[in-house]
Amino acid sequence: MASLKELTSGYIVPLQNPKPDAERFIATLMGKAQPERPPLIEYLIDPFVMRPILEELMGRKWVDPNPTQPDTVAAYLDNFIAFWEAMGYDFVRFEMALPFSFQTLLAHDTAPGTNKDRGWADQHRGPIMSREDFEAYKWPILEQFDWSWLEYINSHLPEGMGLISCHAGGVFEHLEYLMSYEGLALALFDDPDLVQAITDKLGELFVSFYKQLLKLDKLIAVFPGDDMGFKTGTLISPDDLRKYILPWHKRFAQLTHEAGLPYFLHSCGNILDLMEDFITDVKIDAKHSYEDVIISAPDFQVRYGDRIAVLGGIDVDILTRGTPDEVRAYVRGYIEQCHPRGRYAVGAGNSVPSYIPAINYLTMLDETLKYPG
Repeated sequence: MASLKELTSGYIVPLQNPKPDAERFIATLMGKAQPERPPLIEYLIDPFVMRPILEELMGRKWVDPNPTQPDTVAAYLDNFIAFWEAMGYDFVRFEMALPFSFQTLLAHDTAPGTNKDRGWADQHRGPIMSREDFEAYKWPILEQFDWSWLEYINSHLPEGMGLISCHAGGVFEHLEYLMSYEGLALALFDDPDLVQAITDKLGELFVSFYKQLLKLDKLIAVFPGDDMGFKTGTLISPDDLRKYILPWHKRFAQLTHEAGLPYFLHSCGNILDLMEDFITDVKIDAKHSYEDVIISAPDFQVRYGDRIAVLGGIDVDILTRGTPDEVRAYVRGYIEQCHPRGRYAVGAGNSVPSYIPAINYLTMLDETLKYPG
């Protein structure tokens, strides 16, 4: 089997002389600039994809961070920053979350060659199933949160680069984790006051988190993820999302806009029934996460691209199962459709998980960075 170095012969990534420009990136997505090529965007990149690129193509030694050993944390974050810069991004996206306690299930990651587990929330029972559970739950304390990782990135960014961050996981996701999806569905009918109490507690904690996050001077955008949909609709009714969840996104967007920054939204699934709410009431500045089986990024852009930016959209199925040539052609087709309309950035439709081959991820970047050549 050919090595990653052999497979990427002729690629321009990793960039030898990257010139990140966070100001241009934001101006492009806000419709104030139209550069020759679209910028790159990404939500999350799995370490399993990052590691071979760092080691085989960038010549850096991978370091697993140990919070009790500050030197390993610094080395990990240095690698993280260097990776985003060399891949051609104008920013580093890094998220952290308050330490909530959930009931998590684990299974081995089936991506070839991985040696880790994947975790997901128990869908049948959560730590808060009653008012008594709510009163007894040990909520995170913001004053005890360790900001040092975000502060390190903020103070070590190369010239021209910005920071994009958020609270990892949104209000709806945390509500679902705390109650379980099944518990939430029942409580919406049986105990809506409990749903409201949990949502309000989460929202207030997140407001405090964002007020602190917005003090970082290299922050250029807030970009949270809050998965509210599945293939054919929203996970709970649009009206319930409007009642419990969207007011908090509106509050976070207000805080972000007051700080002079844009508010981007990542949400998986079909949330088309809520797009007018997100655009006109919440006032998001960009939408991320697309699947062609739901709506492609170009089709979404036709509907909404005159009001908000479109982020990513390169279907994860193509990135996972396609050949590099197929990925390259797909990416070129998306750029040719979306870039001329403006307010578009190229990236995966969802994220770059462990099962996307590193060569396909690099091909997506290479085709974008070579455009329009």
